[in-house]
Formats: sequence, C-alpha cells, structure tokens
Amino acid sequence: MRITACWGLILLANAGVAGAQSAPAPAATAGVPAYLLGSGDKVQIAVYGEQELTGEQLVGPDGTVTLPLIGRVMAKGRSVNQVSEEIRTRLADGFVQNPSVAVTIVNYRPFYILGEVNTPGQYEYAQGMTVLSAVARAGGFTYRAKKGEVFVKREGDPQEYRVRVTNDLLIQPGDTIRVGERYF
Repeated sequence: MRITACWGLILLANAGVAGAQSAPAPAATAGVPAYLLGSGDKVQIAVYGEQELTGEQLVGPDGTVTLPLIGRVMAKGRSVNQVSEEIRTRLADGFVQNPSVAVTIVNYRPFYILGEVNTPGQYEYAQGMTVLSAVARAGGFTYRAKKGEVFVKREGDPQEYRVRVTNDLLIQPGDTIRVGERYF
C-alpha cells in the first residue's frame, strides 16, 4: 500500500480496491489554495456608491453571475478576487468612474455524503469542514461503516480517491464522500 498526500488529503493507493484510484489527485500549490467559485455558490457583489449594482447573486449552472450594465461575468473556476477585478475592470470601461468592487461568498455550494452513514444526502457546506464533521452532519456512521477510510470525489474530477480518515481531513464544497462497508 502506498500513501500519498495531495490537496490536503492522504490518499491510500491499493490496486486491489475496486473504484479507488492509485494515481494522485491534482496537487495544491504551496499554502492553502484560493477557493474557486462554482455553480450553486451564492455571492454578495458590492459596488461602492452604486446601490443598483449591489446585491446577492447565485452562480448559475453556466458558471456566471449577471450584473446590470456589463452582463454576464464568468465566476466558475475563479476566485472572488478574480471575479471582483473583472467586474471592476468592465465597469471602469465607460460605465462607472473608478469603481470599488467587493465580492464575498454568502453560501457555499453543498457537499454530498452517501454510503454507510445514518442519513445520506446533500448538506450545506461550512468553511473548514472535515470529513468527520460531514459524517456527523449525516447522523454519524452506521454500525456497518468502515470508519478508518472513505472515498472522496472532488467536484470536476472524474476519479474517486480512497483516503484515510483523520481529524484534519478537509473537504470542499461540491465534494462527494462515500463511506464504505466493513466486511467483518
């Protein structure tokens, strides 16, 4: 068995495990990577001094938010700073003189948990959430659960990764967590 650390998870690679991937997940850059927006995130867009341009927006299925004057702005796969800068640049291009724009996250998109938990389903994500707190939200492990490892599929990644459960194993919005069954 090979143990690899990637994007904040400890991957357990074992060729004999069906559905588990032995290839490492995309590695995160140094430090904590910036949170990238996705469909289902709710953001607050504030343009100082421009009340009609300020409000909450849901990132749509196409990954965009829509503002008066400038139309659609791609948000999916971008940080709030990147979205804020694009809005500022586009507003400054003949619409608002020297705009000051702030984009903040109001609600994250949900995560999903299935398998050997008491109440599988879709749950609201909270910043800093771990696999153990996600399991707690889902009513805890069933008596059949294999508690030492879970399978995590990151949103947008076609692979599912087998990971060891630790107290600091972080999840992200959009993740799907599958708790397997122990065999004895």
